[in-house]
Amino acid sequence: MNLAIVGCGFVADYYLATLPCHPELNLLGVMDRDAERARKFSEFHRVPVFTSLEELLNDGRVEMVLNLTNPRSHFEISKAALERGKHVYSEKPLAMELVQARELIALADKNGLLIASAPCSLLGETAQTLWRALREDAVGPVRLVYAEMDDGMVHLMQYQKWLSESGIPWPSKDEFEIGCTLEHAGYYLAWLVAFFGPAQSVTSFASVQVKDKRTAEPLNMESPDFSVACIQFQSGIVARLTCSILAPHDHTLRIVGDKGVLYTEDSWLYKSPVYSRKMVTIRRKTFLNPIKTRYRLAKAPYPEAKTKGSQSMDFSRGPAEVAAAIREGRPCRLSNHYSLHVNELALAIHYAREQGSVYEMTTSFEPIAPMDWAE
Repeated sequence: MNLAIVGCGFVADYYLATLPCHPELNLLGVMDRDAERARKFSEFHRVPVFTSLEELLNDGRVEMVLNLTNPRSHFEISKAALERGKHVYSEKPLAMELVQARELIALADKNGLLIASAPCSLLGETAQTLWRALREDAVGPVRLVYAEMDDGMVHLMQYQKWLSESGIPWPSKDEFEIGCTLEHAGYYLAWLVAFFGPAQSVTSFASVQVKDKRTAEPLNMESPDFSVACIQFQSGIVARLTCSILAPHDHTLRIVGDKGVLYTEDSWLYKSPVYSRKMVTIRRKTFLNPIKTRYRLAKAPYPEAKTKGSQSMDFSRGPAEVAAAIREGRPCRLSNHYSLHVNELALAIHYAREQGSVYEMTTSFEPIAPMDWAE
């Protein structure tokens, strides 16, 4: 499938690093509102440049647009692409307001197009292995889930020195203004709704604990640097998700069932080991066995990308899934309404301060199939 990238910022390098793992994706060119940034990016990666969004959208060869712009531009760019008959894969969040996200989905549905949103880590080996273990009743009926998405005190780190592969600085001002919930909560929300089905309601608390993030320029808007959400799923399962850029680094997921606990220690790593600890009864005492069992990771049929750290995530699996769904004439695992549901959940948690703690979900989606290689 022919695709084009809009937005040559920090995250764009992550996609270029893993595109070679998916030869069915053919990058025709890139575009950025900052012409100089687009030029440097294209020279580094040796890819063509579109001089304007209009030129890109008018190119009949472009079948899918990768929207890697600032989150506040996601709606505008995605809408323009859908209106021109292009499929869309957008960085998270799908939109900054639910009404905008609904408009995008309605437009895509009307035009028979796919619009999917990052993150795509649901398609990774760890998520698929966890999901398979759940289908095999590894820990019995699930009662409770604890999900941690803490990244340490980012405002005290040397984030001014963080550079992408092509030398693009980490967009600290944008990251702090958008907030860690919209930036990071989706990594778990995308897994949880796939595993346990649509959410029914979410009870949230969000707060700004550090107003001065030590940015070179003052922040124009305040977004939570801490949030906690209790999600009630239609299936009856309850999950607690904590998200912050304050508490020590912790990306642990624990799924608690009647027979034990299923867990992984870092959801950002596609190949983070998956373990379980079973409940045992000795005489009159029932407790969690200190001995853990490690599961064999499902094996994905993709070559290894030459990346490291957070870049070890295969960002291009999302666009590849969209392309495969179109090519095979099947439902996309990152479907329009799945992406909308994840977006609504993230927005509900992010805006907890403004709209109250209890939020009843208004969107839903059809069940998602696991990857063929993980069944």
